[in-house]
Amino acid sequence: MRYVLLLYASDDEGVSPCPERRAVVAELTRAGQHYASHALADTTSATTVRLRGGRMLLCDGPVAEGREQLRGVLVIDVRDLDEAIAVAARAPDAHSGAVEIRPVRETT
Repeated sequence: MRYVLLLYASDDEGVSPCPERRAVVAELTRAGQHYASHALADTTSATTVRLRGGRMLLCDGPVAEGREQLRGVLVIDVRDLDEAIAVAARAPDAHSGAVEIRPVRETT
C-alpha cells in the first residue's frame, strides 16, 4: 500500500539533503519501498489559490501560517500503516518537526 509522508519543519530548518534522510531513502530504495521523494522550495516562494464566490483570490505564501511548514514529501510502498509509522519514525523530520502520514487513494 502506498503512503505519502508529509515532512514538516520550521522555515529556518528546511528539508535539506541531510545524511540521515539520505540513509533512510537509501534503505527504502534497497527494500523496494521508495516510490518518490521531493523537497519543496522555501515557503516564501509559495502562492496559494482560493476560489470564493466565482472570484480567484491569490495570496503570496503558504496555506497555513505557522511555525512548521510543509517542506517535502516522501511516497513509500509498504505493507500497512504500522510499517509506514516505522518509516516515519526514522525520518529526521520527526525529531525536530513532524511527519504526517496519509494513505494514497487509488483512482481509476
